Amino acid sequence: MRQMKLGLFFAPGGHHLGAWRHPDAYPYGFDVKSYVEFVATAERACFDLVFVADVFSLTTDGRHRDTLRFEPITLLSALAMVSTHVGLVGTASTTYNDPFNVARKFASLDQISHGRAGWNIVTSQSKLEAANFGLEQNPSPAERYEIAGEFVQVVRGLWDSWDPGAVPIDKEDGTFFDPTKLHVLNHVGKRFKVRGPLTIPRSPQGRPVMVQAGSSDDGKNLASAVAEVIFTIQRDLGTAQAFYSDIKRRTIAHGRDPNHALVMPGVVPIIGRTRQEAQDKYEQLQALIHPEAGIIALSRALGTDLRGVDVEGPLPEIDVANLPQSRGLGILETARRERMSVREVWEKLVVSKGHRQVIGTPADIADTLQDWFENGGADGYNVMPAQMRGGLRDFADLVVPELQRRGLFRKQYESKMLREHLGLPIPDRRA
Repeated sequence: MRQMKLGLFFAPGGHHLGAWRHPDAYPYGFDVKSYVEFVATAERACFDLVFVADVFSLTTDGRHRDTLRFEPITLLSALAMVSTHVGLVGTASTTYNDPFNVARKFASLDQISHGRAGWNIVTSQSKLEAANFGLEQNPSPAERYEIAGEFVQVVRGLWDSWDPGAVPIDKEDGTFFDPTKLHVLNHVGKRFKVRGPLTIPRSPQGRPVMVQAGSSDDGKNLASAVAEVIFTIQRDLGTAQAFYSDIKRRTIAHGRDPNHALVMPGVVPIIGRTRQEAQDKYEQLQALIHPEAGIIALSRALGTDLRGVDVEGPLPEIDVANLPQSRGLGILETARRERMSVREVWEKLVVSKGHRQVIGTPADIADTLQDWFENGGADGYNVMPAQMRGGLRDFADLVVPELQRRGLFRKQYESKMLREHLGLPIPDRRA
């Protein structure tokens, strides 16, 4: 029986806009013990992977969540030492990084974790990020994705520097590595010139798993060409089905097996043992949203400073060309279609970073996850607890057992490598 895949998207206090103010929330992201607890909970619930996002800039308004964070590889390497099965996926931008360094870091994480690493491929979009690298603005979207395409090509080539069994470390024979199984990349392209080889042996799982998130046409092209897991934002089944079928079609056009491009929409669950308890938890979180945080978060999502606008009125005219991310277009279109006020937009859409919220009992949550999974909307989910710790515990202790009872999710790990969890093949070199 086909089973869904589950990832846990880390957020120190939770993914709801007001969650960091909750009495049960960790106050910030620099207590590694919080992540140790989160990864232990994820592993106890048999999650396929945990995921760490990243950006190269700081929001300076003082009221916004997720402004301070660990560097992903550093954090995930620490978590590799206190976990044994769950996959470890981190973000690294192709805009302000170097292919050799990215290849080396994720190859190192994969060795440290014995085959559990994954790379979330992103292109940097914020002007604040550009400013930290001496630039006035980022490259255009088309240029960013052109860079990303060649960047990924180089990284994969470097990961293929060594054949399986190339490093025997034979003390009797005196052979540390077999030069006939070593391959020098010698990449010369439009953007990069990289000799290689990589200074890390071949990954235990062949290569780290490649993950991508992007709903623009360029983003879907990159995802269908190289990604093995696709994170996405979808708020209703119809658009989820359209995205899912589009990704699978594009994957086939690239000569790939569509079953090896797993679509995992983000979902923000708020869970109660009764529907009233779930609604009470939601209302408590809504009451924690500071109005300034709401308007600033909405401004960031739409790439337009909305401070000073009438929050009880409709959104002003927004230049679609200024939208910093594809999720902004979805927020804008939903707000226009449903005639939301500015306040309603941040309270209903931005509050969960644009992702779908599901509120109800464990059975209610399982019903909606099963519906999308069985009707062409998802291969699994990137679970984004509204509040952490409590929301994560609720999902692990109440929803996961319900999914297991329905035969929709594993009851125990069958393997230790991330590719095996996800049903992905171990790639041959140069494949």
